[in-house]
Amino acid sequence: MVVRYDSEHEEALDQLFRALADRTRRDILRRTMVGEASISTLAADYAMSFAAVQKHVAVLEAAGLVVKSPQGRERVVRAEPERVAEARAALAALEALWHHRLSRLDELFAEDPPSPCKEP
Repeated sequence: MVVRYDSEHEEALDQLFRALADRTRRDILRRTMVGEASISTLAADYAMSFAAVQKHVAVLEAAGLVVKSPQGRERVVRAEPERVAEARAALAALEALWHHRLSRLDELFAEDPPSPCKEP
């Protein structure tokens, strides 16, 4: 199995997984997968400032995991499920690679051991 790297794609995945690495951002993403929410509604459930929640949302938005749109005087946040699917696909590809490698190891161990060399 040959693994090729597209640096642009890898950078996008790095950004995606950095965004998902934070517990608060994952929670915001979960909440916005259920339905859109204003930043102030999101902020009300965290023991942090409104500005801190805005920063978390900005990281998610930069990674393409959420989209902000104006709705009256507020900014409404909604999740982008397609981007979450990309993360799932990247993890599935890594899992397939490791399954392939482990299967190959199993095959090697299952082969008959080489016969010992006879010394003259």
